[in-house]
Amino acid sequence: MESRDVIIVGSGHGGAQAAIALRQNGFEGSVLMVSQDSELPYERPPLSKEYLSGDKPFERILIRPKQFWVDKGIELRLGVEVVSIDPAQHEVTLGNGESIGYGKLIWAAGSAPRKLTCSGADLKGVHAVRTRADVDTLMHELHEGAKKAVVIGGGYIGLEAAAVLRKLDCEVTLLEALPRVLARVAGEELSVFYQAEHLAHGVDLRLETMVDCLEGEDGRVARVHLHDGSTINADLVIVGIGIVPSVEALAAAGAVCSNGVDVDGSCRTSLEDVFAIGDCAAHRSRWARDTVTRIESVQNANDMATAAAKAICGAEQQDYAAFPWFWSNQYDLKLQTAGLSVGYDATVLRGDPATRSFSVVYLRDGQVIALDCVNAMKDFVQGRKLVEEGAAPDPKAIGDTGIPLKELAKS
Repeated sequence: MESRDVIIVGSGHGGAQAAIALRQNGFEGSVLMVSQDSELPYERPPLSKEYLSGDKPFERILIRPKQFWVDKGIELRLGVEVVSIDPAQHEVTLGNGESIGYGKLIWAAGSAPRKLTCSGADLKGVHAVRTRADVDTLMHELHEGAKKAVVIGGGYIGLEAAAVLRKLDCEVTLLEALPRVLARVAGEELSVFYQAEHLAHGVDLRLETMVDCLEGEDGRVARVHLHDGSTINADLVIVGIGIVPSVEALAAAGAVCSNGVDVDGSCRTSLEDVFAIGDCAAHRSRWARDTVTRIESVQNANDMATAAAKAICGAEQQDYAAFPWFWSNQYDLKLQTAGLSVGYDATVLRGDPATRSFSVVYLRDGQVIALDCVNAMKDFVQGRKLVEEGAAPDPKAIGDTGIPLKELAKS
C-alpha cells in the first residue's frame, strides 16, 4: 500500500494553506492533497461575487498556479473523496476503493451547503453557491435566459448572490424566515441598512417567509410555494440556508465531534496524528467567551492551517487565538467585521447609515467585542485594537465620528 508523510483532505483555503505552510516551515516529507473538487485549489468567496458576476475569470481566483504545486512537491489528487479513516492503521480509503497510509492527516474538508428538505428540492435549477461547478451551472442558466430568481436565505451568501443577480438584470425575490436579514450574525442596525439597500436595488425582499415546497415542470423548478399559500414564479432558485460541517468520516473513526470536530490549540483532534482545520473544526475561542465554536471564514481556515503545519513541524503545543475577521461585498458596499459579536448586550452606531459609511460597535459588559464597518476602513483597522485589548471606552466617545477609534484604545 502506498503512503505519504502528510495527507491533506480538502483543497479549499485551509487545505491549500496547510500545504504551503508545511513547506514554509521546512517540512521536506511527502505531501498529498486529496479533494472532491476537480479543480486546482481556488478561492471560495469570489464565487458569489466577482466570479458569478463575470468580473473575474477562474484563473484569477486560483490560490496558486498549477506549477507552484509541482515546484513545491505537493501532489494533488482531485475529484476523489476520502470515505473513511482507520486511525489505528493510519490510513484513509478513497471513494475508488484505494487505501493510502499517512504519517499525519490534516482534515480540511470544510462543509457542505445545507439543503432544503421540502419536496422539489432536487429539481434542476435549484442551486447552492459552494463550488465552481455550482456557479458555472448557474451562469449557464443565466446565459440561456433565466431571469426570475428566488433566493432562499438572508445570510451573507444569499445577500451577495442577490446583489450580483440584480447587477445581471434578474428579477430577484429574497426569502428570509426570520424577522430580519443577518439576524444570526449582526445587530438590528446593520440588518435594517442592508434590507433598505436591497429594496432600493429592486430586490423583492420578504421577511418572516417560509417555503412550503418547490414545483417543477419537466423536471425543472418553475414555482416556489410559500406557507401563506402564495406562489412565486422562478426560473432558478439559490439556496443559502447555512452549511453542515463535513466530519462524517472523522466521527465514524471515533473523533470527538460536537458542532463539527473538536480540536485543541494546535488543531489536533482526539485521534492520534489527525488534525482538523477550517469550517469543520470547533475550537475554544477567547473571542467567544472561551466557548467551543466554529468560525466560517477564510482568515480562520488560513490561520488554523498554519497552526497545524507548525505543530507537524515540531512546534510546541499552541493556544490557537487568531483574531477573527470577515468581509462581504454587496453592490458598492464593503462590509468588514472585526471580532465576534456573540453575546453582545449593547450596540453603538458610529456614523450615519444614510451616508453609506458607518460602523456598528458591539459591547458586552461595557467592553468592545466586535465591529461591523460599512465602507469605513479606518474604523475596521483602528477598532480591531479595541477588541484585542478589551477596551471599555465611553459609548458617547465611540459614537463620535470626530474622535478616531485609535484614541480610545488603552495604549
